[in-house]
Amino acid sequence: MREFIGGVRMLGSGLALWRRIPGPMALGLVPAAIVGILLFAGLVTLSFHLPRLAEFVTPFADGWPGLWASVVRVAVGTAMLGAALVVIAISFTALTLLVGEPFYDRIWRAAERELGAVPADAPYGFWRSVGDGFSFVARGIAIAIAAGLLGLIPVVGGFTGAVGGVLMTGWLLADELSSRALSARGINPRARRALLAAHRARTLGFGVATQLCFLVPLGAVFIMPAAVAGSTVLARSLVASAELTASGQYAGSGG
Repeated sequence: MREFIGGVRMLGSGLALWRRIPGPMALGLVPAAIVGILLFAGLVTLSFHLPRLAEFVTPFADGWPGLWASVVRVAVGTAMLGAALVVIAISFTALTLLVGEPFYDRIWRAAERELGAVPADAPYGFWRSVGDGFSFVARGIAIAIAAGLLGLIPVVGGFTGAVGGVLMTGWLLADELSSRALSARGINPRARRALLAAHRARTLGFGVATQLCFLVPLGAVFIMPAAVAGSTVLARSLVASAELTASGQYAGSGG
């Protein structure tokens, strides 16, 4: 639990950087606002048509008694909305990072300077960014499907789908947001995910806190710059922990 709370605090550290690097952080609001407005319009449209969509995908319930048909369609509608929220959170992050790459690169660099020496900047080209974005969205869609299926479980489906969706999306957000700071240190995607998995609770703490903030109206727009800065804090802490563990193992083997 302490590690999980430590991850949550790293998002708080990102928020605290608003005071120290306000210029780059404010610029990070621009792409977040543009993408956020577009996706919010899509969510409103989906919500408006949700009852008809639930009826469309449950034709088998047309002949059922009114109560049971309503229960099934409410469950399906809830599952669809939960899956849509996961897709929107993933799409928001991927599109915002892609569209706002110059802005978030400035936030990352400014955060690194505030936190200590800037690491060697290993190449991270545009096409690699696009490829990572597509992979991120694909994994997000898989999570949305899983969350939607969990939402269909009788009685506990709504709760189970919501919690499962937040946990899985939080992990994915932490992975994607920390990719810039870790890639700059020459850590490839496979090694990055192994590093995150070695500190699962800390990673989840940061990712879940970010995801919950994203679910608040306009929260995604305002929290995005802090999430980028906080992910830099997370990345530095993970690398430091790995180095400490490695040095301890080396000392132990030498003794």
